[in-house]
Formats: sequence, structure tokens, C-alpha cells
Amino acid sequence: MMEKNVAEGSYQEVLIEDGFFVLKIQNDGVRKQKVVREIDSSFIQFHFCLKGSAKFIFNEGRYALEVSEENSLLLYNTQLDLPINLELNPNSWLVSVVMTIRKFHSLFSKEADYIPFLSADNKDKKYYSQEGVSPAIAVILSQIMNYNLHNSIKELYIKGKVYELIALYFNKSDDADMEQCPFLVDEDNVRRIRKAKEIIISRMAEPPTLSELSEEIGLSLKKLKEGFKQIYGDSVFSFLFDYKMEYARKMLETGQYNVNEVGLKVGYSTASHFISAFKKKYGTTPKKYLMALASN
Repeated sequence: MMEKNVAEGSYQEVLIEDGFFVLKIQNDGVRKQKVVREIDSSFIQFHFCLKGSAKFIFNEGRYALEVSEENSLLLYNTQLDLPINLELNPNSWLVSVVMTIRKFHSLFSKEADYIPFLSADNKDKKYYSQEGVSPAIAVILSQIMNYNLHNSIKELYIKGKVYELIALYFNKSDDADMEQCPFLVDEDNVRRIRKAKEIIISRMAEPPTLSELSEEIGLSLKKLKEGFKQIYGDSVFSFLFDYKMEYARKMLETGQYNVNEVGLKVGYSTASHFISAFKKKYGTTPKKYLMALASN
């Protein structure tokens, strides 16, 4: 697992197996984030935009494809390398699944005719497809981007979720979403839960109570709790705690802020309370964490 972090965002690459990997890219800053990665013509690419928007640039800027919030982009061209040359707009998140055509074929070896571009007529052609993201897929994407798990099982968890994601992507049944979670078939509920997450993140230093939050998004307290757990895999405040600690860790790593400043930014009125919270999350104090980074 390769990961790069900055205060405004992160780039994480998770190897599922040989010839099969996932990119998790977050841009929480105010400037565009550029991501470049070599990918040759033996790969197929699935890009999912959770929020914001992104632009994929080809042929040295002469051609571009955009993917917006709650939409996906599939890229496949056996005749031409399609390296990732990505511009991720501010406040945007992207999950990309990239695998070799050989690996992709193996997933559908008994059902290859079901996938349009796997037919004999199309196997040597380029294939680009832009589609909306269903509520069921939105849940999986959120779970890939946000999870609260022990390090030893993170990769296994992501692997399972990625297989589930690909299965749902090609499941065109009208009942697909119903089978996932009846609560989430209501896209309005999904939108409200996402709004709740945005609210607590934007006001993480002084977040609203659960009652205030449920009133603000227009959902009952019960539906807020159940929906948030379903989409993000954790309770509202447990999710917020993890987010705040990760945000604080990235701020500290820039070397531009002291412990007091970071603590205040994420909502701790005293340094001692922040240090205690940081230690609870990472098992060490902010100072010792930075010393360990420096020594490495």
C-alpha cells in the first residue's frame, strides 16, 4: 500500500493483486490537484467520482473527459496507452479501479458475452463509457474511502469491496439497489446523509449535536444514525473523530503548525485534550509521532 498525504488531501494506491490496484484520491484543498500515473494499453480503468469533479487529459492536452459527482468513467483501449493525467478539482474525491484486461476477462470468464465490450467484435476497439452511480454503488465507494478497521485487515476489506463494486457496476437488474438496502433506495435519504457528513466535517471544531444535525438535514434521528452507519461504516461521531485525527496528522506532517494550532483547528480547546485524543487514535503523542517520522 502506497500513500501520500498533505494537509489538503491524499493519494493512496492499494495493490489488490498483481495487475489489479485501487487509487483513492482526495483533494480537500482550494487548488486543483494533479495526479499522473503511467498505465499501458493492457489495462482497463474504472473511475468513480464521489464528490466534486475531475478531468482526465489525453494527447498532451488536446482531448479531455470529465467525470462529475456521483458519476463514473470507464476507459479501455487496446491500441493506445491511457496513462492517468488527472486534474482533481477542489473539494473532490475519486476512487479508481485499474486492472489488466486478462484479469478483467477472468472475472467474467463464464459470462463474457454479458459485457458489451468483451465480445469478439469489440475486443480490439476502444471503449469509453460514462454512467451515473447508483445508490448501492455509492455506498460501496463511501466504504472504500472511509473505514475504521485494524491495519492488518484493511487490504482484505478493500479487496472484498472492490469485487463487490465491479459486480454492482455490471448488475443492470432493476432490483439491484433494492437487494442492497431498502433504506438507501431513496436517493433523497442518501443525499441527506451525505449532507450530514459534509456538515460535521465543515464544522468539525464545533459540530452540531445529533439532534441538531438530524433537524438540519431533515431526517429523523433514527434514520440519521442507521443511514450514516450503512453508508460510512461507523457512527457519526466515531467517523468524525477518525476524520479529525487524520486531518490533524496531515497538518502536523506539513511542519507548518504546532500542536496547539492543530488541536484548535480540529476542535480541542487545550493541547492536553488534543494530545490525549491523538494518542488514543495512533498510540503515541503528536511529538513522538513527528520524531519517529523525522528519524525515518
